[in-house]
Amino acid sequence: MSKLGKRVAVVTGASKGIGFAVARELAGQGADTFLVARDGDRLAKAAARIEEETGRRSAYAAVDLATEAGCAEAAASATGQFARVDILVNNAGATRGGRFVSQPDADWIDGFALKFHGAVRLTRLLWPELANRSGSVVNIGGGAARTPPPGFLVGGAVNAALANFTKGLAALGIEEDVNVNIVHPGMTVTERMEDLLKAQAADNGGDLDAVRSASMAREGTRRLGEPEDVAALVAFLCTPAARHIQGTAIAVDGGATRGLF
Repeated sequence: MSKLGKRVAVVTGASKGIGFAVARELAGQGADTFLVARDGDRLAKAAARIEEETGRRSAYAAVDLATEAGCAEAAASATGQFARVDILVNNAGATRGGRFVSQPDADWIDGFALKFHGAVRLTRLLWPELANRSGSVVNIGGGAARTPPPGFLVGGAVNAALANFTKGLAALGIEEDVNVNIVHPGMTVTERMEDLLKAQAADNGGDLDAVRSASMAREGTRRLGEPEDVAALVAFLCTPAARHIQGTAIAVDGGATRGLF
């Protein structure tokens, strides 16, 4: 039975990895999807694949969410294509790892511009529509929000800021009937994770396989995460069954986060 039929979901960073898995899962549960990312070619292939596999409509906009103009274009295109938005999943982000003393200001500025400011702007633009539809917002953060490693300080800071924003926004969501939550994935098998591991290897003058093995050992979990692990939770948070879950931060990391919060 369709759990999300007649709903429209906007998913950012949806051309690959976790974002694509989330969009495909939402479509599989009956939602039409609007995909947002920078790479138009990848978006076109992602949308076509979702339509073929699920039978649901999927459209897209190739924009730069690190800019105010890009966010405005994405919001206008989504509402123009579907005339409604019920779900917003803010997943776009490309924060870079690196050694603190050598990492330039540009990495910090770019990291916040896309993942934090992009999420804030797009949420603000779509909020009236989401409130009108009793909608849902799910932000995708990361385990570094709670346990920031020294080689990923940009990502840790951005994810922590996004978590703080989510908690505050959830209070407004109670007033205006919008569900707002954040999901923190752990190490998840994506191109992005591989890029981060390569950067760590380059910074430390080490071997990529050794860095990967050390990272997995630190996680101390049964296995690495898959994008579908995150997608399943995100989709559930958008269903009526999760309506009483509000303002929460949920880890999908196989138990890698050892603390209480």
